[in-house]
Amino acid sequence: MQYKVTFIPGDGIGPEVARATQRVLEATGVQFQWDSVIIGSQAQDMFGTPLPQSALESIKSNRVALKAPVTTPIGSGFWSVNVGLRQELDLYACLRPYKSHPGAPTVYENVDIVVVRENTEDLYAGIEFAKDGLRTSELLDFVFDATGRRVKEDSAVGLRLISRSASRRIVEFAFDYARQNSRRKVTTFHKANILKSSDGLFLNTAREVAEQYPDIEFTDVLLDAGCMQLVRSPEQFDVLVLPNFYGDFISDLCAGLIGGLGLAPGANIGDGMAVFEAAHGSVPKYAGQNKANPMAMMLSGVMMLQYLGEIDSAERLEKAIAEVIAEGKNVTYDLNPDSPVGTSQVADAVVESLKQVGK
Repeated sequence: MQYKVTFIPGDGIGPEVARATQRVLEATGVQFQWDSVIIGSQAQDMFGTPLPQSALESIKSNRVALKAPVTTPIGSGFWSVNVGLRQELDLYACLRPYKSHPGAPTVYENVDIVVVRENTEDLYAGIEFAKDGLRTSELLDFVFDATGRRVKEDSAVGLRLISRSASRRIVEFAFDYARQNSRRKVTTFHKANILKSSDGLFLNTAREVAEQYPDIEFTDVLLDAGCMQLVRSPEQFDVLVLPNFYGDFISDLCAGLIGGLGLAPGANIGDGMAVFEAAHGSVPKYAGQNKANPMAMMLSGVMMLQYLGEIDSAERLEKAIAEVIAEGKNVTYDLNPDSPVGTSQVADAVVESLKQVGK
């Protein structure tokens, strides 16, 4: 069977890690037809938008996409194309597994945490009001009328949106994932002690959903205490389900537990549709230098194979990557700063390892 997959090469280090991932996926023997599309700054120049309709239609048609990192300008320029893509396609669940690999540079062993992050709302809904704007002034007046609290006139404002419906479906996703993958516990981090309306809604919804899954333990932890516990004893955690904003930085914290973002895969999943991408960014300063670690995107490719039902090929590729990491000879500078190899050489090593796996 041949799978038609939308291929998004991205920018910065994206095209290099994307090509490396294509190579190892094809080396599994699974057949792909790649439908290449462009998003981001290059699409902005070509089509006048960083997220052209043709790219969205490709993903909607194929239902599966492999996406390399895309740069989002900081403080100016177009809004995040990554966030826009998730919202346009309602890819409401960000799934990021963090698993220890022998040979990776970390003080932790046996980390096996899955982060499930709500993907469509919270502060990343992108509803902001600039300092000194007319609408901002009206909003500040409304806040004063509604609460009696005067907000500084030189404030910019961002709205945090937490809905019961979005909270419920992401928590259900987390529990379903836990049940389907023989996981024992789901935990949410929150600040419902302070943010009683927004985080309180998320927490109370999670508690309601948990009652429907008596076979799975549910716990909740204050966000700051949870960060401390992750660093002290990550082995106590299994599946974490988080609102969008918290999920973003907790994901990076968990990546640090296993050796860095170069080993952190991910998927953005909706109903009958999924986009697979590494958790790291585009790192433009390393573009075209054959330095970037492609393993996070390769491991995202493993997740894609699992999603497609190619379980044997997924297991073989994951084992091949793990063996290259454990050997430590054909890895990039983040895993072996003394004698690193380049992005393409990592792909060579994984392809060779695949030939040995299963013999």
